[in-house]
Amino acid sequence: MIRRRVLVPPLLLVLLASLLLWVGAGSAQATGYRYWSFWERGGGSWTYATLGPSAARPSDGDVQGFRFAVSEDSADAVQPRGGAVFGVICARTPAREGQKRVALVIDFGTSADAPAGERPPATRTVCARVSADATSADALASVAKPLRYNSGALLCAIAGYPRTGCGEAVSAGESAGATDSDGGPSVGLFAGIGAVLLLGSAAVWQTRRRRHV
Repeated sequence: MIRRRVLVPPLLLVLLASLLLWVGAGSAQATGYRYWSFWERGGGSWTYATLGPSAARPSDGDVQGFRFAVSEDSADAVQPRGGAVFGVICARTPAREGQKRVALVIDFGTSADAPAGERPPATRTVCARVSADATSADALASVAKPLRYNSGALLCAIAGYPRTGCGEAVSAGESAGATDSDGGPSVGLFAGIGAVLLLGSAAVWQTRRRRHV
């Protein structure tokens, strides 16, 4: 019995290699974290805070911000949105002896960054009037309860948002809505596999057809 060697068409090899690279790239996506970041305002721009809100002690007239989003680290963290002018935010909050006023911008983020089943509230700008030695956490607590912290003192929720979770890891694809609701592979991935199989089958059919011509 004579066995014929079946040669795999070059096109099929290229398609299979592309699929492996695609799947590999998807699994190697950087992981981000869903959390509240803390910001300070100065010179007309936001700067990622070097201290946590429980340790920072703002001065009267300072502007600080909080932003809920998915980011890999402080280098790519998303800044708070909305107006950030002390004179505007605290215009209706008069100064008092022995107290200080801190303007806060609380940005609950976008739907893309929200945990499953939750919708972010609208961004808030509010003036906190607190004691002279109050921390940023004290100022936040005076205007945006309930706050939620984890055992490591990480700020997990502002004004009850989000209801659950605290700094959990989130894949880049998940934060962009690239996975299905059940957490399985994306529809795009299955579509890509189907396309490769379809094209591969066509290539094999073409090869066999040529042999019989």
